Amino acid sequence: MIELKTPAEIDQMRPAGAFVAEVLTELAARVAPGVNLLKLDQIAHDMIRARGAESCYIDYHPSFGASPFGKVLCTSVNDAVLHGLPFDYALREGDVVSLDFAASVDGWVADSALTVIVGTPRSPEDTRLIEVTTAALEAGIAAARPGGRLGDISAAIGAVATAAGYGINTDFGGHGVGRTMHGDPHVPNNGRAGRGLPLRPGLVIAIEPWFLETTDKIYTDKDGWTLRSADGSNGAHMEHTIAITDDGPLVLTAR
Repeated sequence: MIELKTPAEIDQMRPAGAFVAEVLTELAARVAPGVNLLKLDQIAHDMIRARGAESCYIDYHPSFGASPFGKVLCTSVNDAVLHGLPFDYALREGDVVSLDFAASVDGWVADSALTVIVGTPRSPEDTRLIEVTTAALEAGIAAARPGGRLGDISAAIGAVATAAGYGINTDFGGHGVGRTMHGDPHVPNNGRAGRGLPLRPGLVIAIEPWFLETTDKIYTDKDGWTLRSADGSNGAHMEHTIAITDDGPLVLTAR
């Protein structure tokens, strides 16, 4: 069920958005050669505890997960693109790292992700992939305006990917956000403009394009969570939680 938020409720969601943005900013600054993925998860855990927030991930166990996630941060490296389960791995120069984080503050959730390169890029294509994914997120946000349709967001994201020559997987995409991390509506990363749910003030969604360099096929790692590219190519993932208002999109997780 889709629940529209009142202006007062959107204001109540701002602290969650600000906290998620703060955590991702801190983690991105800590990414460096030699830093362990488990250390990044611990930093996020410590920040949750200090803030009095709650993790949306640690007990999360949807149908596509092999078990409760058990960590508070998704760390997807290189050919991993979504739901990366942190493990004992020290980052290396040139690694492509996606960090996805969601938390609840005072009962309201925010969800966001970013992708960075550790040190010097190994390939110009890695930099391009991140730039295109960022541009797709910006296009999707710009299309999230009252009076439009959900398909406008999906079409804007898909147009950026297609123009760059990337395939688009629609198995996973954006989603409604509120008291819980995942709710209606599903926001695919490709679609037809002018179709789908009317966009109304009060709708709060996470918009999250993710692309792979040379495929749109993925598989689940043996850890039961991490989604990897079928051909070993790198991936990138960008996400913001936004509220549709009378004045247009409001990015609650702006960094």
